[in-house]
Amino acid sequence: QKIGEISAVTDLPVWVSEVGVSTFGAEEVQVWGLRRTAELLIGNAPRIQWYSLYDLPREWEATTRHREAEGSSYYRHFYMGLLRQDGTPKPALEEFLHHAPALGLVQWFHFEDRRLDDAVAWMKRLGVTNLRTGLSWADSFRPNALDWFDRQMEALADFDVTVTFCFTPEHRGMMPHHSSPPLVPEEFAEFCAAMTRRYAGSIAVPSAGRLRASAA
Repeated sequence: QKIGEISAVTDLPVWVSEVGVSTFGAEEVQVWGLRRTAELLIGNAPRIQWYSLYDLPREWEATTRHREAEGSSYYRHFYMGLLRQDGTPKPALEEFLHHAPALGLVQWFHFEDRRLDDAVAWMKRLGVTNLRTGLSWADSFRPNALDWFDRQMEALADFDVTVTFCFTPEHRGMMPHHSSPPLVPEEFAEFCAAMTRRYAGSIAVPSAGRLRASAA
């Protein structure tokens, strides 16, 4: 119904760029949720991306706006994957196999994420053809940031990739927080432009697949 309402006021395609179910309560709920999502959305949206391939490692912080102030809802963010933190499959992985490539995936990679190569192998095994991921403005200030960005994008070259430009550096935000508006919006705009020039058909990673960009 919501997709129909949006489609009625635009000629643009309507994508479902992130949908998922946590296993924080029970893994069986994720199986049901994935199956129901496929029933409702496949055929009604040209792109549907399931969040996510991996659980968020518990030693990492979930990058939500309100963190622990969300109460128990905060902890659901750590259990959204089709794979557990240790890489073992959850029951919903088998269900996902029935719906790829109509369902794509969302997977965020941290700086120099050790899971990158395994993630690529899993996505190919699952028949995934499209992926949404991110390039972090905050990470761009780290040493060797471009080396990591190049490695990430080259590893994902076989997929149709949608990139979200995200995460404000603490020293460039109006507040020292990853979701803060930038002090100088043009600086974030330049980061987005630089990444688009580098990876959307540029010479930097000539083998890279199609790339689409969004800012958050």
